[in-house]
Amino acid sequence: MDLSDEQIERYARHILLPEVGGNGQSRLLKSSVLVIGAGGLGSPVVMYLAAAGVGTIGVIDDDLVDLSNLQRQILHTTSRLNMAKVDSAKQIVGELNPDVALIPHRERLDVNNVERLITDYDLVVDGSDNFDTRFLINDACFFASKTLVSGAILRFEGQISTYKAHLGRGHHCYRCIFPAPPPPGMIPSCSEAGVFGALAGVVGSAQAVEALKELLGIGKTLAGYLLIYDGLDTTWRKVRVRPDPSCPLCGKNAAIHDLSKHAREA
Repeated sequence: MDLSDEQIERYARHILLPEVGGNGQSRLLKSSVLVIGAGGLGSPVVMYLAAAGVGTIGVIDDDLVDLSNLQRQILHTTSRLNMAKVDSAKQIVGELNPDVALIPHRERLDVNNVERLITDYDLVVDGSDNFDTRFLINDACFFASKTLVSGAILRFEGQISTYKAHLGRGHHCYRCIFPAPPPPGMIPSCSEAGVFGALAGVVGSAQAVEALKELLGIGKTLAGYLLIYDGLDTTWRKVRVRPDPSCPLCGKNAAIHDLSKHAREA
């Protein structure tokens, strides 16, 4: 697609990059991403994907903006308290970049709607805040052959990885690292243990970088690695992760063959 004069000016710093250029920017404008969650991680992901000119961004979240969200969820403002988070996201993206269509999905992700929701998108970014949802998204993306960029944060630490197990040999999935959800109560949630607000910006921004790289087909993917950030120590660790042959989803003798195997909904 040809870029307008206004788009050439808006995306000039991208177009100057040999790895992106005009063709890459056009590719972003034709791309689509589904972001799971409009919270701490989803906020910087949505903002940076929109600023970058990703043409269609779907956001799924069933929650309302709460005062306690504003310490880290930069999509939202005090004036939008009690507004649906997806509507708040649509409003700010509309103000940021008119090239971008934000599609709000005001519903809770579960085993009944996940396949329908991810089908029409090129890439999925997981910014959810609970294990059940992370496992559900991982499994659904595997069966739908969708690349998944996943992030998680708690207290001062964050983790990021890209999952492409649907491509087969050499690629791990989320279950290769965590075979099953931990027992309820074993790992506290952010609402129980706290989270450093700016940490969400660091990890969510890194997810956005990885998502854009995947859409453009540039750089080295995080598939095969787990990136761990410790905000207190200011350290990054990139850990090699290999596929688990006994993984119940992508292993040689996989036990999960469809989403109906989920005992609990996300």
